[in-house]
Amino acid sequence: QVQLVESGGGLVQPGGSLRLSCAASGTIFRLNDMGWFRQAPGKQRELVATITSGGSTNLADSVQGRFTISRDNAKNTVYLQMNSLQPEDTAAYYCNAHLSRYVRDYTGSTYWGQGTQVTVSS
Repeated sequence: QVQLVESGGGLVQPGGSLRLSCAASGTIFRLNDMGWFRQAPGKQRELVATITSGGSTNLADSVQGRFTISRDNAKNTVYLQMNSLQPEDTAAYYCNAHLSRYVRDYTGSTYWGQGTQVTVSS
């Protein structure tokens, strides 16, 4: 089994910061791309940021310059540093990882965390 466990969500005032973490555990041979998505009430889930195993990143236009994604491959963990948070950033944030569980698992599979709530409000 593979588990993705997120942490770090909470309530923050506009302009504040939060750091989300997501640790992958279980039988993992190769951890490929990891990322963060978010879903606000009544809206579709949207991409926030992704990072490859080599460290190349991609961020949504709406968070460019405010959010940073990073990873620690030794810990199978991805982070999302969120600065200058605004009310429109309020959402459930989900960790995502594409990985191979075994040597001959050439295509791999995508896994999701359970989500962590981020609320930006004064």
